[in-house]
Amino acid sequence: MMRIAPGDLADPRIVALLETHLRTARAETAPGSAHALDLSGLQSPDIRLWAIWQGDTLAGVGALKRLSPDHGEVKSMHTAQGLRRQGAGNAMLRHIIAAARAGGLRRLSLETGSWDYFRPARALYARHGFAECPPFGDYLPDPNSVFMTLDLSGS
Repeated sequence: MMRIAPGDLADPRIVALLETHLRTARAETAPGSAHALDLSGLQSPDIRLWAIWQGDTLAGVGALKRLSPDHGEVKSMHTAQGLRRQGAGNAMLRHIIAAARAGGLRRLSLETGSWDYFRPARALYARHGFAECPPFGDYLPDPNSVFMTLDLSGS
């Protein structure tokens, strides 16, 4: 059974998975196009981080960044390599969407890579209702990025 709890940046298991996420994002994206947050970026007061656990094993992480009073961004979604395709990503994304709604957000957006490595992530987001959109927030058009958004106001 999986459980989601606030992510503790003092937990070395969470730090290691976030470092893997950052290293992988940078390795699988063109230079200058990786937008994954480092540990200091995740400590911002406008970001909430969660960890998903399978027993005592860390299965994944995910974060919600508030961009404005009604717009949020999914950040740092990463499932541990050996635990992929077991529902952790789906559960974390559902949790982030629910937290966004509970926080009064009307729109939830994200940036992910356009390269084949990110195809499963794009498919996951699409299954949850995210659709491609233009760049948002401080992002600029980038052929290495895919921007997606979900309207939360109607549900």
